[in-house]
Amino acid sequence: MRVAEPIVLSEEVRRKLERQSRGRSTQARVVLRSRIVLLASEGLQNKQIAMALDVAPRMAALWRGRFIEQGIEGLLKDAPRPGRSESISRACLIEKTTQSTPANATHWSTRTMAREMGISKASVSRIWRASGLKPHRVESFKVSNDPNFADKLEAIVGLYLNPPEHALVLCVDEKSQIQALDRTQPGLPMKKGRGATMTHDYKRNGTTTLFAALNTANGEVFGLCQEKHRHQEWLKFLRMIDQTIPANKQIYLICDNYATHKHARVQRWLQTHKRFHVRFTPTSASWLNMIERFFRDLTHNRIRRGVFQDLEQLITAIGDYIDAHNKNPKPFIWTAKANDILEKVTRAQTALNKRRSA
Repeated sequence: MRVAEPIVLSEEVRRKLERQSRGRSTQARVVLRSRIVLLASEGLQNKQIAMALDVAPRMAALWRGRFIEQGIEGLLKDAPRPGRSESISRACLIEKTTQSTPANATHWSTRTMAREMGISKASVSRIWRASGLKPHRVESFKVSNDPNFADKLEAIVGLYLNPPEHALVLCVDEKSQIQALDRTQPGLPMKKGRGATMTHDYKRNGTTTLFAALNTANGEVFGLCQEKHRHQEWLKFLRMIDQTIPANKQIYLICDNYATHKHARVQRWLQTHKRFHVRFTPTSASWLNMIERFFRDLTHNRIRRGVFQDLEQLITAIGDYIDAHNKNPKPFIWTAKANDILEKVTRAQTALNKRRSA
């Protein structure tokens, strides 16, 4: 008859095992394993332990041997189970997701990847979530190739972080082709269990262009809606700024490279108005202009879901939004340093060059 290897416990180990075997917050499997070891220390054989605890004899033998090899720590964890290596299948799935595309499609779905890898789509979804992968989404970008990017970047960020004394820094631009859209049928209001509704089709009632300037110091916005966005309208907007801002203030304008802003007549006007200093953003870098953030808020909060039966309603709505904004303006705080932005753009350009040469 085979005799199991005896177990001798010190007083300290016995007390720990007894606490584990009675602990209400201890995992049930750890409680059972502790009882197996305690009975084994009393001289019981594996078959006797199995009968006492209503388990299989091989389980009693397993945890007796695990305790002899690893001590109490061996009772708290399970040994690696046989089967497919999770790390290998996970690494292969991530590599295939990021480095390839399926036949006859632009991106992977959970179903196509599950068929490709021979696993369930739930496993694919779990690994994608854990790895932060979202093949169904794509983000747009544009890296500036302006040869003077660094100089323009430092000039603009310098105005944001350290503006000159006795001067205003204004982010200026135009939001063109804002459409006055009316729906073909009245929408239904939101109610419990259902969101508000709008018809998918619409009627166009004209367009307007908003010329706007954001005061970076306090967040106040100056706006002017005009029919077109030529240099004539741009000059009219600059004259409005000139009349609005006190004469003892220098004015620094941050704007993009749109041809209207560089028209010969505009340049001549600026030469005769010496308090205006223009700083142009690098090409393909409109995100440096903080007025774009205000335009985004205007579109999201007032225009996108608005219903305008004529152009006058749209212009009034834009004016009311700016007035409400200026009652409690809050500046957008610029925190990114020029060196950090430049390093990021340099990395992006390097990556693009590698892709082109590959």
